[in-house]
Amino acid sequence: MTQTLAQLKDYINAGAAKIPADLVIENGTLINVMTTEFYQADIAIYKEKIVAVGNIEAYIGDETKHIDATGKYIAPGLIDGHIHVECSKMSMTSFANAVVPFGTTSVISGLDETVAVAGLEGVQEVFKEIEGLPLNLFWGAPYKTPYTIPQSTIAFNIDADVQETIQKWTECYGVWETVREAIETQDEDTLKTLIHAQNNHLPIFGCAPMATGIKLNEYLASGIRLDHESYGHEELVEKARNGMNVLIRESSVTHFLAENIRAVTEVNPAIARHVSFCTDDVTATDILEKGHLDYLVKLAIQAGVEPITAIQMATINSAEAYRIDDQVGSVSPGRLADILIIDQPGSFNVELVISRGQVVAENKEILKPLVAPVRSDLFKGKLKHELTSADDFEYKVTEKAGMATIQTINSQGAFVRKRKDVDLTIKAGVVQPSPEKDVALVSVLERFGKNGNQSLGFTSGWGLKKGAMASSSAPDDNNIVVMGVNANDMSIATNKLIEAGGGQIVVIDGEVISFLALPVGGIMSDLAPREIEAGEIALRKGTDLMGSELPDPMFYMSFLPITAIPDLAITDLGMVDCVALKIVDPIIQIMPLKR
Repeated sequence: MTQTLAQLKDYINAGAAKIPADLVIENGTLINVMTTEFYQADIAIYKEKIVAVGNIEAYIGDETKHIDATGKYIAPGLIDGHIHVECSKMSMTSFANAVVPFGTTSVISGLDETVAVAGLEGVQEVFKEIEGLPLNLFWGAPYKTPYTIPQSTIAFNIDADVQETIQKWTECYGVWETVREAIETQDEDTLKTLIHAQNNHLPIFGCAPMATGIKLNEYLASGIRLDHESYGHEELVEKARNGMNVLIRESSVTHFLAENIRAVTEVNPAIARHVSFCTDDVTATDILEKGHLDYLVKLAIQAGVEPITAIQMATINSAEAYRIDDQVGSVSPGRLADILIIDQPGSFNVELVISRGQVVAENKEILKPLVAPVRSDLFKGKLKHELTSADDFEYKVTEKAGMATIQTINSQGAFVRKRKDVDLTIKAGVVQPSPEKDVALVSVLERFGKNGNQSLGFTSGWGLKKGAMASSSAPDDNNIVVMGVNANDMSIATNKLIEAGGGQIVVIDGEVISFLALPVGGIMSDLAPREIEAGEIALRKGTDLMGSELPDPMFYMSFLPITAIPDLAITDLGMVDCVALKIVDPIIQIMPLKR
């Protein structure tokens, strides 16, 4: 966020009360997250920044606008410390429409899904889009793309040579989501990226689930600054004690706050100063029903955290962890005028949202709906894969009849996947999925027109009785993922996504039950959040009809290509052993029919 010499002089003069404030907030109680105090203080704002806090009489001019905050509290705008905005299926504009009314005014994101489908030019377009939104984006350059090991197919690959250039961009605030596996294997390209970051004095953001003991020391020795993946409160405590800034994740599919907050409520309240919040992956439905970062603040308070501490965790803690506290995180002179007026700290109901000095939302409603830009060809067009037939979704073997022992990706949650061996029938040379044994076929199809890859594998834990579901929103590579127990339905679902240019779909017995179009890069929509919510609800009803009882089967399925989640994954290359980091055959053995 750069400024000209003239702009800087204006702000200095405004701070000196030589230029009247554009807006003042009066008679409210300031929540000072820097000093953990509550006291009466008025706020003076000039253009996008705060210029005075306390006695502001000297800053009021004839044209100054006034907000009366009598009986209310004044807090900084909230910061989501780690989020894949694209995984919400909302474009940046739609996402801002959803979260800003709940008080989120800043996000830290890598836009890695945008890189996967539209490259660095697409990222630049998002930078332009964010300029017109009441939401700050602090971008971390993905340490590499794709994150998958072995490397799957995407539109654009970031490596150390690319990093050397993009780390010099003014929009770059660090290196995004450096996974533990890249450090363990001493991937030289990753290590070169980390050296670039250290030379550029940029923080390195981490991703180290279940890293403790020697593994944690190994990881920290690489220079990683923070982490958002603690599966238990003991793990979080160990990371904090070893100098990490730690984020508690509460997403739409992983609910870690109740467990992780025990580090603060049961072990040591002082740990909280080095802990912040993130939502990582959220849906429009969850945001509109529960809220966003404000919801995490409320959960922490309900768990026994002091209100001011919980508010720090959603504001200044993230700002300091990411070294952006000179811009956001507190209500202080020189910072962006991202300010919330709330009822009181204990209940934390956001009543008014000010972003960059403008009132943008009131009573959980955006005052002026944000309009997305006209999308360039980078974000338009069909998915580049040939149309399929049912034959493409049959796992063929040389034996015409008998049994096959296969290994399935057994889902026990969005981020818990274990191997499960199952015997399946071979009929007419095809290994048959089995609703009775809870085994579905899963396939990933390369969608960028580079090689036409298609993988086939098996998965369990979904409870599918019929039909198929498919998604072109599927991190980390956003190829087409389709799962089902009926090959014809799988083909229909896949073809609909190819023809529509992306989306999520449920098909049963040849009929499209529900479909949510995602035309922006094949992974996002510019629709209003309420319309996307309606699409999500319809998809969930569709997966219910398929027989699944998982909380969000479509979202869970979309994570199957992530190879950083033990023990198994599937990409366009095939089934991946996420521990050995290699492609494996889902067929363990074939048992011919005895004659």
